[in-house]
Amino acid sequence: MLGWAVVFLIVAIIAAIFGFFGIAAAAAGIAKILFVIFIILFLVSLVGGLMRRT
Repeated sequence: MLGWAVVFLIVAIIAAIFGFFGIAAAAAGIAKILFVIFIILFLVSLVGGLMRRT
C-alpha cells in the first residue's frame, strides 16, 4: 500500500510539472489517503503483535 502511495505521489508531481493541476490534486489526494490507511494498518498490526507476545 505504501508503494501505491508513492506511485500516486510521483504521478502528482509529474502532472504538476506539466501543468495538469486538476490531475495533480487528485493524485495527491489519493496518495494522502493511501498513506493514512497505511499508517493506521501499520499501527494496528504493531499493537496486535505486541498484544500477542504478552
